[in-house]
Formats: sequence, structure tokens, C-alpha cells
Amino acid sequence: MTDPILLVRKNILELSPYSTARDEYDGPLGIYLDANENPYDNPQSPYNRYPDPHQRLLKQRLSQVKQIPSNQIFIGKGSDEPIDLVFRVFCEPRQDNAVSITPTYGMYKVAAAINDVEMREVRLREDFSLDAEVLLAAADKHTKLLFLCSPNNPTGNSFPAEEIEQVVRQFNGVVVLDEAYIDFSERSGFLSRLAEFPNLIILQTLSKAWGMAGLRIGLAFAREDIIGILSRVKYPYNINGFAQQIALEQLDKNIKTQVSEIRSQRKWVEEQLAAIPVVKHVHPSDANFLLVRVNNPKEIYNQLIERGIIVRDRSGMPGCAGCLRITIGTPEENRRLIDVFEKI
Repeated sequence: MTDPILLVRKNILELSPYSTARDEYDGPLGIYLDANENPYDNPQSPYNRYPDPHQRLLKQRLSQVKQIPSNQIFIGKGSDEPIDLVFRVFCEPRQDNAVSITPTYGMYKVAAAINDVEMREVRLREDFSLDAEVLLAAADKHTKLLFLCSPNNPTGNSFPAEEIEQVVRQFNGVVVLDEAYIDFSERSGFLSRLAEFPNLIILQTLSKAWGMAGLRIGLAFAREDIIGILSRVKYPYNINGFAQQIALEQLDKNIKTQVSEIRSQRKWVEEQLAAIPVVKHVHPSDANFLLVRVNNPKEIYNQLIERGIIVRDRSGMPGCAGCLRITIGTPEENRRLIDVFEKI
């Protein structure tokens, strides 16, 4: 296994990152005359100061919640930011490539295209299971990144830990394991095993189970030196002060009750949908959504829209012909969904 630092682009290793005056001290100050800010802090304008570019307090709290050292945590503007950054850090445009499963989260492919990096997509089996050998065989000497999403979006299924471990150990590059939906799964994920895998970057988010999608806070966990490089490349103030403050407050709440209800509602919705004639198959899910194969997906999608319910038509994705992705809502929203389905 190649040391991931040896895969970092030369220009990134030589980069002198932008630094703020507040990078040069550690501790409280009373008078801030360094950043050309408006000095007036009042109820009409309480955000006159730049936020902490290192998100120190938020990382300390996340360290407690996730049981991972602060220096192994990167906080991004959604998971999309670290996804983009790994391409910028590890892949030479028009030279290197990345490997991903398909169907999966679309931003991996979009970020590859933005960074002018070839994305090699490997189809999951018909039942959406993973063939680790085929996935690994798609890589060559120019493959720097490999993306896995588990539980996977839009299929909802998790991959067995032994298969994920095989990919991480045998891939001669950096594996990005996206665990955005791990809180809804019975599986524990790989975060507690991060120290075992020097080439692993784990993505999680505060948007799903933690209910903070509007704050746009994504998390990446990896070796300290990898996190350090991502932090050097990011824009200085990528997480605004309001988002940091609210996230700190929200991390004190207990999400277990809501997560438990979403899981139980997922089971109920799955059972109800399976009994409806227009539904051909409901795929098993470890996430907070269900992938549902139906007759005439576009017609059903439009009828749901007419009744004020929006779902995601995924029928154009590889292996997902005829499928709608339906997020689990509140019990009242789910009952309304089933009522409408029964009338279609």
C-alpha cells in the first residue's frame, strides 16, 4: 500500500496556504485591528467578525461526539467540499483517474468532471451488491482515488465490512468511504477503525440524522497529515460563524429518538408500499430512504407532484430503471404518501 502523502500533487505539497493574522496567535484578545472588519457589534449586525477558520470549538465538540481526535477532523461546506478537495489534492488533471461504483451519489462524478479527472464507474450487481474484485480491477497505475458509499445512495444498502476492508487494504491509492447515512444503519461503520487504514478517508455529515442540512456542514476523518493537507487547500473561512455556533448547540441534543422513529417508519412504509399493486419491488434499505421500483415511474412521480408530494425519480440511473427514491418523512407525511399511492 502506497503512503497517501506520496500521492499528493507536487504543487499542493509546495503550496503556501493563505493565512490570516489570527493564525499567528492562540488565545483571547480584546481589540481586533487585523482583518479590516467593521468594528461595530450590535443587535442589527452581530456578525461583524470573521469566523474561526479552523473551527476549533466545533472540532472539539465533534471529537467528543465521534471519539476521534480533533486533528483528524476536517469540516467542510457539506460533504461536497471534501469530495472536491480530494480531487484537487491527489489527482493531476487529464493524467490521473478515479474509480467509483454505480449507481451511487452523483457528486463524485461531477467533482471529477469539474477537476478534469476521468471517473471509471463499475456497475454493482443486479441486487446492488458489491464485487470487490471487479472494482479493484478497474484501477491502474494512474488511479489515485476510489469512492464507496455505504449505505449507498440511491440504493440504500450497506456493503459487508469484510468487502469494504478488502477494497481499502488492496487498493493502492486513497479510498473515500462515504458514510452519510450510517446513523440509520444497524452497522457501526468504519470510524472506530480509522487508525487501521492509513489510506482511508471517511465522510460523514450533520445534514441527515443530525437535522442540520440548512447549515451545510460535512465531515471528513483521516490521518492527521491528510487532514492537514485538506485544511491547507480549503478556502480560509469556509464555515461561517452562524453555522459553527448553531452546530455547537445542536450537537448537544440527543438524536436517538428521532433516528429510531425514522427506522421504524422506514419499515412501516416499506410494508405498506409492498402491498400496493403499482409497486413492483421495494429494495431493502439501511438509510433514511427507500428505492422503490414501480410501474410507470414518470406518471406516478407527476401524480405525486400534483398532490403536493415530491420524491426523486432515479429511473435514469444504471440499474435503477423504474425506480423512485422516497425519503422517510414524519409519520403524518408517510401516511399521506401511502394514501396517495393507494389512490394511484
